[in-house]
Amino acid sequence: MIALVAWRARALTPSGALAAALVGTAVFGSGGWRNAAVLLAFFLSSTGLSHLGRATKKKLLDLGKTGPRDAAQVVANGGIAAVCALIGAGGNSLWTVAFAGAFAAAAADTWGTEIGTLGKGAPRSILSGKRVEAGLSGAITVRGVLAELCGAFFIAGVAWAARASPAFLAVAIGGFCGALADSLLGASLQALRYCRGCARYCETDPHRCGADTTLVRGAAWMGNDAVNFVSTAVGAAVAAAIYVLR
Repeated sequence: MIALVAWRARALTPSGALAAALVGTAVFGSGGWRNAAVLLAFFLSSTGLSHLGRATKKKLLDLGKTGPRDAAQVVANGGIAAVCALIGAGGNSLWTVAFAGAFAAAAADTWGTEIGTLGKGAPRSILSGKRVEAGLSGAITVRGVLAELCGAFFIAGVAWAARASPAFLAVAIGGFCGALADSLLGASLQALRYCRGCARYCETDPHRCGADTTLVRGAAWMGNDAVNFVSTAVGAAVAAAIYVLR
């Protein structure tokens, strides 16, 4: 029902709604409303933030994906969490912490992107420190980093309050580390392309102007969804590791 409402509200594509229903069923079926609260906290907050500054974000033609989330985006953000939830369905605390850490990373990255792109200052590459176009992966701003922290701590707080995870700080740190990994991959291995028609860098082929683009850095298969998938895995792993070593 939630996936259907999200599709009708144009927050999800048809394929995204189907994927969300599967991820949601795994999460809810393995942990009830406690787990579902974490998933909804991520989805609703991320969807709400995507509506901020729409006019500004529409001008960012270099973004890999905009608009309603499709199946690949849903799996990239919620696939790792769903697997962790299923494995930890018997009450294994380690996997419940990993579950929350994965969603904390997804939220931190999304919050950082949605809020960071609205800043007036030009973002800089997390690796080189050079100024880059707003919206390109691997670019960070002070506003965006603070938003990532807020997103990670928000999900950690929801997970702890709903008793979906016994570790607040481990989840928060894991989430922020996942977002950091996303930025590092975005500035190195993620595919960066160049559009000769617009004379600017982008992440799509063809570019939104319709012109073909040339790969100038990274792996062609390492797109935004692949990076998000890895970042949620990092969030889950770091949260679980901190929980074990506490």
